[in-house]
Amino acid sequence: MLLVGLVLLSLSRIGLMAWQWERVRAAGIPGQMLLQGVRADLILLGYFEAVLLVLAPLLAHRVTAALWRRLNVAWATLAVVFILFMEFSTPQFIMQYDVRPNRLFVEYLSDPVEVAATLWNGFRIAVILGVGGTIVLGVALYRLLRAASVQHQWSTGKLLWTWPLIVLAVFMQIRSTTAHRPANAALFALTGDAMVNALIINSPWSVLQGVASMVEETKSSEIYGNMARERVLAEVKAAPWLRDYQFPRADLPTLHRQPSAIHRDKPLNLVIVLEESLGATFVQSLGGLPVTPELEKLKGEGWWFEQLYATGTRSVRGIEAVVAGNAPTPARSVVKLSLAQSGFYTLAAGLAQQGYQTEFVYGGEAHFDNMRGFFTGNGFQNIVDRKQMKPKFVGSWGASDEDLFDKALERLGTLHAANKPFFSLIFTSSNHEPFEFPDGRIALHDPDKQTVNNAVKYADYALGRFIAQARQQAYWQDTVFLIVADHDNRVYGNSLVPIKKFHIPGLILGADIKPKRIATMASQIDLAPTLLSLIGIDSEHPMIGRDLARETDAPGRALLQFNDYFAYLEGRDATILRPGKSPLQARYDQATGNVDVGTATPTQAQVDRAMAHVMLPSLLYRERSYRLPE
Repeated sequence: MLLVGLVLLSLSRIGLMAWQWERVRAAGIPGQMLLQGVRADLILLGYFEAVLLVLAPLLAHRVTAALWRRLNVAWATLAVVFILFMEFSTPQFIMQYDVRPNRLFVEYLSDPVEVAATLWNGFRIAVILGVGGTIVLGVALYRLLRAASVQHQWSTGKLLWTWPLIVLAVFMQIRSTTAHRPANAALFALTGDAMVNALIINSPWSVLQGVASMVEETKSSEIYGNMARERVLAEVKAAPWLRDYQFPRADLPTLHRQPSAIHRDKPLNLVIVLEESLGATFVQSLGGLPVTPELEKLKGEGWWFEQLYATGTRSVRGIEAVVAGNAPTPARSVVKLSLAQSGFYTLAAGLAQQGYQTEFVYGGEAHFDNMRGFFTGNGFQNIVDRKQMKPKFVGSWGASDEDLFDKALERLGTLHAANKPFFSLIFTSSNHEPFEFPDGRIALHDPDKQTVNNAVKYADYALGRFIAQARQQAYWQDTVFLIVADHDNRVYGNSLVPIKKFHIPGLILGADIKPKRIATMASQIDLAPTLLSLIGIDSEHPMIGRDLARETDAPGRALLQFNDYFAYLEGRDATILRPGKSPLQARYDQATGNVDVGTATPTQAQVDRAMAHVMLPSLLYRERSYRLPE
């Protein structure tokens, strides 16, 4: 098992390095990558060895020899098949996420129907080759391991004398160092390119580590170090947009009253259109491709964000930021965390207390990513998904965006007829792999239909159609619309945190919103406080975001979570926190997207700001204090 595992993992690493040779060559350490990769592989295989080693004193005797042999062969085969499967899965995962399989690989398995449809319709050949190759090689390796297993057994005395020595050897194999702390994945982060660092370790370890981090997620932010609760709160509240507020409750430390910047006799309705994977990459005026002509037309009709940044790389991360104003952490999004399934603040929870009707409209199955559970427990009174629609086109992820918006228009009309203010969250899905959408709607950007560029152009077409129809409705003059992406389509780059791929478009329009360019840097967590002001609501909430309706000239900041790295971006300066290592100082060039990690170290003030902002959401989650008063 040890020898076969080392051969398979090394061959896979060599192949991946050859595939990504330009970035490997730029890192300048191919030899070191191979050597340290073997070290990482030994750690993984040591864990597999340890399982049998624990059982050896009980079963490795002549009386139980047949059982012991079968157990060895079965376990070794399972271990090697797991290695094969994960390494076969790696190239496609890297193409999507620019990193080896990690916790995302496991999280998606909780929604098998959607995942199976996506894999079959978008990656059929890769799935067939990967599963087929795993089975064929797995059978061959089983026969090899069975033939190689020893027929004779040591005596009990010899076993008991040698067993402690083998335990020590395997222990050192797993620990892989005589330093104070045992080796971990951070030890293999040898370059400034996160993807190249990922190639050094192996995919089975990356996934198992992700699972372990999910188990320990309630203490997620502590991977960067420790900071006293009082310091965390003081640092966050010192932000210019928060320092003048009063925080009267010790048990709800960020709860404050935010007076509306715009007085209205009657508060306006609110509609948020959360666009799947619509990064700045696809918006020409933000330096991207010319595949969003409808959005380009609309940007001059409202508040257009020029430097808006997503907090993460998953839809649930975008949801928690836009809908709840919650900052990111290395843990899973609160949309999936158990303590946030009720009593957690969202715009829906706050507006429901103000007499609003609240609704979520989605073209797929609302239980995906636990959205239904999180939303119904936190203020959304009605959930509308695929089951309530009669779509003309259905893809792997549900109804097309046109069908979704048709249903949304119907629902908005119904809500308006009730003569009560309403809040509706509309979440699109056509711009999601395998990029399925109706024929004949757009002039294709790429020759092959099912590409991301064509899917974005279709999503843009459906969005423009929706806004044009909504503009004709009676509620338009009483409704504020936010159009914003949850994240970019693919987040990749040759830097620890590819900041450019977090850049997303954002547009607020409708009602009496005047055209305006928001040039200051903003985060997704700033949108909810801003919307409350624009619709004329004097609100009480725990959000730490900035109300951009008050002023937009002062410098802003962005909070970015990329795998296990957290970046606090202020202008061109990014403070990057890393697990088990000292923080880094980086310079970000928005024009080129380059993130230059030099030899400079961040100041203590910069580190404190970054630490406080990544520690706070975990702290509030554990204390269950990110909520409204009962």
